[in-house]
Amino acid sequence: MNYWPLLGVAAVVAGFALRLNPMLVVVAAGFVSGFASGLSLPDQLALLGKAFVSTRAPLLIVLTLPVIGLLEHAGLREHAQRWIAGLYYMSLSLLLICYMALRQILGALGLTSIGGPAQTVRPLIAPMSEAAARKTAPDLDDGQRERTRALAAATDNVGLFFGEDIFIAFGAVLLIQTFYSANGIQLEPLAIALWAIPTAIAAFVIHALRIVVFQYGLKRGTTRPRT
Repeated sequence: MNYWPLLGVAAVVAGFALRLNPMLVVVAAGFVSGFASGLSLPDQLALLGKAFVSTRAPLLIVLTLPVIGLLEHAGLREHAQRWIAGLYYMSLSLLLICYMALRQILGALGLTSIGGPAQTVRPLIAPMSEAAARKTAPDLDDGQRERTRALAAATDNVGLFFGEDIFIAFGAVLLIQTFYSANGIQLEPLAIALWAIPTAIAAFVIHALRIVVFQYGLKRGTTRPRT
């Protein structure tokens, strides 16, 4: 077995440890693994393009983004903020924890496209989170607002990442089954998906605590960006 392609994993770890741009880190790690596997640059570019076209549905993205842009131009973000501000019981932690639960449940059912950074977080969840954060910290500054937006995006990622692993037809589940099958271990997709449930629950609890701690920091005025 050729272990050199595993250098891509080391590149990912090093890039995240240095807090580099995640997209650049992942793409660079892919090229590191590709070159270590003996693939030429044209072959890697062709593989990258094929994967993007087959998994991201470009036509859907092209049709969705103009609709979101028109809604934002019509005041979608402002309406979302006013709605949350009018709900006196809605806090930042309650909003994000409920959204994460919904994201995990839908991901477990295979409905991964319902939600996401572009179609949900930016036009809805982020402004709603800002409005909820202002209830705790009325003098919310720019740094706290950016961290609130980042927390909203992270909540979406956590909910989707650990929820979709429970869906038996998810590509990662089938990849795990194929890997074990190639090494003489027979596992059913349902068994793999069921074992993902404890991990999803743990991730939900841990991130929910992070959200509560963040809101507590806003209340005490200690949630400030690092310099």
